Amino acid sequence: MLRFLFISVVSFIGLSSCAQKNNKVKTKPNTKVMTTAKLDTATFGTGCFWCTEAIFQQLEGVEKVTSGYSGGTVVNPTYEEVCNKTTGHAECLNIMYDPKKISFDELLEIFWQTHDPTTLNRQGADAGPQYRSVVFYHNEEQRAKTAKYKAELDKSGAFDKPIVTTLEPFTVFYPAEAYHQNYYNNNTSQGYCQFVIRPKVEKFEKVFKSKLKKN
Repeated sequence: MLRFLFISVVSFIGLSSCAQKNNKVKTKPNTKVMTTAKLDTATFGTGCFWCTEAIFQQLEGVEKVTSGYSGGTVVNPTYEEVCNKTTGHAECLNIMYDPKKISFDELLEIFWQTHDPTTLNRQGADAGPQYRSVVFYHNEEQRAKTAKYKAELDKSGAFDKPIVTTLEPFTVFYPAEAYHQNYYNNNTSQGYCQFVIRPKVEKFEKVFKSKLKKN
């Protein structure tokens, strides 16, 4: 079953780099993660945040997706600093979701299928520690579920190579600059969106049709 579920993962891997961003607009990062009584948080690193933000935004039960940086040592890092590969941060998504509508397990399933978790510090042409595959767990339950899922996938042979996804305790999330937010929806005619992100989104919509928000 696991092999069948993940047979389409290769088609999600990016073929060109998103490191071509050169907009120098800077916004003051917010070090606090928004929480409410009914929502939970998942924080995933899947390579370039442009490529998967638009995917998680479409899920029923997901209230907000924010692109940003986590897992590093520098306070309030800018995009340029993260790209220098010296801050320790990963590009990641901070996902606010309603656990009554979508579970962490379901989010993990989509996490594994929307990037290549077997390439170390790389997604397609994007290379560097900022593009690492990582789950920043917010509690012991998230850590345990991720570790179990990872072990089961490796054992099943769902991927041709071992999974290198790291499990790191969540500490601080810094939202990325404003021009990174909602990137695909705001720039659908841009070349990278048309040729790299759009095919991933369309594939996702077919595979996870039952999990999409109702229009």
